Amino acid sequence: MTKDDMQFEEPEIIYIPDEDGNEEEFEVIMKFEVDGSDSKYMMVVPLSGENEEEDEVYAFRYEEDGDDLKLYTIEDEEEWNIVEETFNTLLGEMEEEN
Repeated sequence: MTKDDMQFEEPEIIYIPDEDGNEEEFEVIMKFEVDGSDSKYMMVVPLSGENEEEDEVYAFRYEEDGDDLKLYTIEDEEEWNIVEETFNTLLGEMEEEN
């Protein structure tokens, strides 16, 4: 086993303000683009939650502007369905590899 094999990828952590303006920590679990679209999406999970049994996954459309990250909620049902389908497909492919 080489040194490179033993390295684990550091999780990407982002901070998203809640409705009260308090920043909450989220781990980015996946970033992807939807075929036929210029939009980029990310799936995140909260790092700290009162209810650890709930594995809530949140999806956002995002844009990178230098070091700035702009997140947009997905409010369109058609767009949400496409993102959900893409996420589930990618998740299935990852599980097959393991």
